[in-house]
Amino acid sequence: MAFIGFEPLQAEISDIVVARPVGRVCEVGRGMIEVSGLAAYAALGDRARIWCQGRVVGAEVLALRPQVVTLLADGGAEGLAIGDRVELMGQAGLAPDDSWVGRIVDPFGRPLDGRPLARGKHERALRAPPPPAAQRRRLGARLETGLAVFNTLLPLVRGQRVGLFAGSGVGKSSLLGKLARGVRADVVVIALVGERGRELREFVEGVLGPEGMARSVVVAATSDQSPLVRRRCAWSAMAVAEHFRDQGQHVLFLADSVTRFAEAHREVALAGGEPPSLRGFPPSTSHQIMALAERAGPGPEGTGDITAIFSVLVAGSDMDEPVADILRGVLDGHVVLDRAIAERGRFPAIDLLRSVSRSLPDAASAEENDMIGTARRFLGAYDRAEMMVQAGLYAQGSDALVDRAIALWPALDGFISQDESADIQASFRTLAGILTQR
Repeated sequence: MAFIGFEPLQAEISDIVVARPVGRVCEVGRGMIEVSGLAAYAALGDRARIWCQGRVVGAEVLALRPQVVTLLADGGAEGLAIGDRVELMGQAGLAPDDSWVGRIVDPFGRPLDGRPLARGKHERALRAPPPPAAQRRRLGARLETGLAVFNTLLPLVRGQRVGLFAGSGVGKSSLLGKLARGVRADVVVIALVGERGRELREFVEGVLGPEGMARSVVVAATSDQSPLVRRRCAWSAMAVAEHFRDQGQHVLFLADSVTRFAEAHREVALAGGEPPSLRGFPPSTSHQIMALAERAGPGPEGTGDITAIFSVLVAGSDMDEPVADILRGVLDGHVVLDRAIAERGRFPAIDLLRSVSRSLPDAASAEENDMIGTARRFLGAYDRAEMMVQAGLYAQGSDALVDRAIALWPALDGFISQDESADIQASFRTLAGILTQR
């Protein structure tokens, strides 16, 4: 019988295992740990604990042979010795709880903010399958975002999955913070994969702020942690999002970044013997990225939705690098941040002509789609003529469309950077005023 108030304690007690299989370290080398005595009990992906000189080292099963199990340690293998005891923990899941909202946790569900954290009643698989394709609902209604450009030119709808493609230092984290505060959602789940340690508190307090943190769960793995932990961060955050989705809630999932998730998987896969193929990434990278993305999106009937924004680090604005190319093919739109735009001081530094929302044209009315098309046409005309305009080679009157684009460009450029609390209809009225101005 469950007693009100004792659920967290009951969940902790139910996780206690009286006896576990135990093996011994028989070889350590090249970052891998060979263990005897566990081959009959271990499964691929199982967690293990190695007792080494009074400390405990976490590890994961990467390979199985008839007599030996191969582990990869969460941290360095320094100090490990032949004969050290290895305890097999089994498949590791995650047990999210509603009380995690407003908290910062690590990929194992442990608190990072110094306060006790309740364990949920039900453990979830880290690599759960997506909802059945034939049972998923279609994309939902358009969402308020608090940003004029996403309210109009790049609409975001409930259950949509969008990629945010950017180099370093162009305002990606700031844009994610604005979306976390502004998008209409019940819960926000943020995966910070491989972030620098000093940036965690800065993101939570400065970028996210009290308003954003009040409805958010932050799952963080810093850059100094092992690839096993960094890879697990994205899976754990998605498991948390699925916990709230299955309660019928609308979840905004923000992942920063999928590139670091893919790099962590590359390290693990190469250590396990998988050969590199596409620019150093193993063949399984495509499946891992697509499997993560497919878990987001509209849920089946009776559940909520996960609206997801996956950020991708693109070195040198190379949109054809492997991670960007894989992710772009499975998403419902992509937003490109351009360094040249950031350098002239316009934030968010969105390159509208290279960005697209696949929720259009369904997400907007015929009149709104006409305005979006007109704005894009003017921005495209200015982009083609910009070099001539800047060089003083364009003569006014040569092209009526370009003349109009030059006249409207400052207002349109300012509209893209506009932060506002107005609703979608007010944003479209502002855009209409710009397009009809003399």
